[in-house]
Amino acid sequence: MTDAFGSDDQQIIHGDCIELLAEMPAESVDVCFADPPYNLQLQNELYRPNRSRVDGVEDGWDQFDSMHAYDQFTAAWLTAVRRVLKPNGTLWVIGSYHNIFRVGRILMDLGFWILNDIVWIKSNPMPNFRGVRFTNAHETLIWAVRDKERKDYTFNYEHMKQYNDGKQMRSDWFIREGICSGFERLRDAEGKKLHSTQKPEAILRMVVEASTNPGDLVLDPFVGSGTTAAVCKKLGRRCIGIDANEDYVQIARKRLAAIQPALWLEEPGEAAAGE
Repeated sequence: MTDAFGSDDQQIIHGDCIELLAEMPAESVDVCFADPPYNLQLQNELYRPNRSRVDGVEDGWDQFDSMHAYDQFTAAWLTAVRRVLKPNGTLWVIGSYHNIFRVGRILMDLGFWILNDIVWIKSNPMPNFRGVRFTNAHETLIWAVRDKERKDYTFNYEHMKQYNDGKQMRSDWFIREGICSGFERLRDAEGKKLHSTQKPEAILRMVVEASTNPGDLVLDPFVGSGTTAAVCKKLGRRCIGIDANEDYVQIARKRLAAIQPALWLEEPGEAAAGE
């Protein structure tokens, strides 16, 4: 690899993921987990019935000039990821109804083959305060293999049964912790969220345990607050995390430095169950 990539098992790198992935060796990554911008297209501020303002996603990195611009961005990063994935490597993408269908179409057009769509059922979703539509109580993950003809991708089928009382694990995941909150949510000294869309470690634990083995290399091109890297370190996997926001990179590096490696190797997970 170029000088941008060191030799540490977990690395958090600042920069544009499309540019940096071009510097990585082809077919070098076992699994990619991507939590890209959702392109939420928020038009107005949102308030609760008591008139308190909802702390939504208003970051510049989630804003695009048009759907076409978002599609171009999506195709570019998926193409870059496809080049660095091993032929039997798999891709996970998480999203909401705002973007996941567009992402799914584009990744299929690029040659990925979808293995599953996973529904993450939230125990504590944000209510629909205006009462004009159903509460958005889930997000969707797409799991896809790079090359359709490959059947030797990693799937730890037997291991995943532990999350469903010894039965075949299902594609609807109920995460008891729900959206990231409480002690796991990273905040500054004033209590403000350090990242607006931080994901709970339980989701990443399921992804990593299902589709990787110890020592495998996991790529996260939008690493944000570092959840993927943190989980990989706890599970004895290698990780390269990339983010264009320098503040997030520093947050993720600090988070990673505080974690003892392979923390979860001897402890079966009980974070989620099939519903």
